[in-house]
Amino acid sequence: MTTSSPVILVTGNDLAPQAINLLSDFSIVYAGKQPSEDSLFQFCQQHNPVAIIVRYGKINARIMDAAPDLRVISKHGSGIDVIDQKAAAERHISVQSAPGANAAAVAEHTWALILACAKSVIPLDQRMRQGHWDKSTHKSVELEGRTLGLVGLGAIGGRVARIGRAFGMKVLAYDPFARTFPDECESSSLDDLLRQADVISLHCPLTEQTQQMINAEKLALFKKGAILVNTARGGLIDEEALLAALDKGTVAWAALDSFATEPLTAPHIWQTVGNVILSPHIGGVSDNSYVKMGTVAASNILNVLAEPLKNESPVA
Repeated sequence: MTTSSPVILVTGNDLAPQAINLLSDFSIVYAGKQPSEDSLFQFCQQHNPVAIIVRYGKINARIMDAAPDLRVISKHGSGIDVIDQKAAAERHISVQSAPGANAAAVAEHTWALILACAKSVIPLDQRMRQGHWDKSTHKSVELEGRTLGLVGLGAIGGRVARIGRAFGMKVLAYDPFARTFPDECESSSLDDLLRQADVISLHCPLTEQTQQMINAEKLALFKKGAILVNTARGGLIDEEALLAALDKGTVAWAALDSFATEPLTAPHIWQTVGNVILSPHIGGVSDNSYVKMGTVAASNILNVLAEPLKNESPVA
């Protein structure tokens, strides 16, 4: 199949209409909701896109090499760990992201998960449906006066911090890259944060340094009965170690929106664990963030394509 205009490949089923309008001079090709490496390779071979908008799946060197005209890979969101950045740099392919575009959505979902854990929303609902009335025996966790620990203090972590303060919580944050800390929180080492926090929420990128940063050694530091929430990247947590900590009661609840391997296969171990709340990596997906991520991803592409090629000299 050939097209008269340059192709942009979207590794997903759709794109916000506002983003499509920005890309009206291009042909947009959709790769489907769960594109495999082989299918993306084939799409690139067939269409030779000048840009890829990454919604799902991973982009590696093999896929890049299948598209000789590829100039920019634009993430529909902030996490670019799914793109081989070294391979892109070697090929002079720009890698772009949309930091902050989904910050409100992720922060809100984080608090939905924290509150669901602290207030036993799901088990109480299940008990009610089974005919029980636990008013005389149930006690939820009150957040006022408790300590919230944030691992990562970017656009999302900062929002979560402000909401924590509104609940009357003490907020600690560990972020070795933060230049300043807002009034809502105090800087902390990671180990001190893990020892003190009643609720721990992860908001850092997945890198070689942060891979499985929440492991058996770190989980042993947790205050007994702590709540762990992850709306960042699944690879931040050693899942087997977390399973053991949940079983022992070191961690009272975990709420996970991302996983080491996605999508989860069924059956999966988390499906049988009663004190884990699961969501399918949708923390950053809302009606508003869908538009913001799409338009920022599209704008990033237009900005890069407006620049001269690396091997071209600017017109005098």
